Amino acid sequence: MRIVVDFLDGLTEYFGRMISWLALFMVLMSFTTVVLRYVYGISNVAMIETIVYAFAILLAGSAGWTLLHNEHVRVDIFYGAMSERNKALVDLFGAVFFMFPVLFIIWSKGLPYVSRSWKLRETSNEVAGLDYLYLLKTFILVFAVVLAVQGVSFVLRKVHILIHGTPMQTKFGPQREQA
Repeated sequence: MRIVVDFLDGLTEYFGRMISWLALFMVLMSFTTVVLRYVYGISNVAMIETIVYAFAILLAGSAGWTLLHNEHVRVDIFYGAMSERNKALVDLFGAVFFMFPVLFIIWSKGLPYVSRSWKLRETSNEVAGLDYLYLLKTFILVFAVVLAVQGVSFVLRKVHILIHGTPMQTKFGPQREQA
């Protein structure tokens, strides 16, 4: 089980680190856009859309990485006081009955939506906008895949806790950072 978790976590870690560079790209593009607009009076719709695309790709592509490092949003009213096994049960329940069904819906509804966009080679509604809206929409499916991949690892970690009573020691994830 640990080999599978390490493999899935490794994929997520690599993809998350790779896609995180978009944050720097967004900052540089935003700075450039502001300088061009307010210093030179030049406005470029394609540059602004590039920033929006980068933000959407960063958000969608880093979902699994966020789950891997336990940085996802959690309403922590009772959870913090629970034992490791009870936390694992809550997490397992949430993943199986909420996360995976929602990801299935996103995938099944998103696939025809994205396919239609690719068939049309959909472009921006803006006159000077980008011609690659279909590529951006593809990240709806990428979101579902990266979160599902990390979700499998997440579930395996929780099953390990239920069986052994302690968290699995792996190469990636929150346990590595605490050690």
